[in-house]
Amino acid sequence: MATSCSHVLIWVRDIHRAVRDYRALGFKVEYAVPEKKALHAHIWFTEGPIIELLSFPFGAKWFKWPIEFLAGRGSGRRMVGWAEKGEGFCDVAVVIDGADFKRELAAFRRAGVPVGRAIPWRRTNIHGQRLRYQYAYPKNRRLPILLTPYDPPQHPKHNEHPNGSTRMSRVRMGVRDEDREALHRIIGDDPTFALDTAETTAVRSVELTGLTHELDAALLHGAVVQPAGSVSEPVQCSTVN
Repeated sequence: MATSCSHVLIWVRDIHRAVRDYRALGFKVEYAVPEKKALHAHIWFTEGPIIELLSFPFGAKWFKWPIEFLAGRGSGRRMVGWAEKGEGFCDVAVVIDGADFKRELAAFRRAGVPVGRAIPWRRTNIHGQRLRYQYAYPKNRRLPILLTPYDPPQHPKHNEHPNGSTRMSRVRMGVRDEDREALHRIIGDDPTFALDTAETTAVRSVELTGLTHELDAALLHGAVVQPAGSVSEPVQCSTVN
């Protein structure tokens, strides 16, 4: 199966303030749904992975079980964890480019990576376009979310950010030893990911091609967003066949 990074998720306390701040940093930011109802917003590039800003109420723990019922075991605990950690990177998603999502999920289970059921989802974007996709959560909440491509595709044909960013070239992750094999089975050979042995499996930073200057950390809401090639290469984890 072919997999690639879809997006990194940044949890923020106030989605509208975060949108304003990222726009001030020179990004074009688009709400996922009409602004008044929005809890998500996206920073799109012409191709490749994107950045998603999302907010989730601090009282989310009270919604844990309804979320588990809707999205499968482990999903509620995962979402509650986004808010509990505070602002910053909270998750990462991988898109599976396969004709049969359920079959691909079954392949992960056979390979020893427990995954929840496929959840079909729809939403209407700010342009009135109806989107369809499916997603699933690995039982290990430190592993990436799995999803299908958006139908119809959402990457803009041309999207020039005022700060010069054109593409997310690198997603740097720390990986704990016990997660290494399962993570490699999920991300495959996607060169976007740079992995470093760490105590916690999580996104540490992203690098953007075209970005020529350091961004004001006070406006990044806990995330680390850097120009491409701004840090040294990490120690790579060995690939699992």
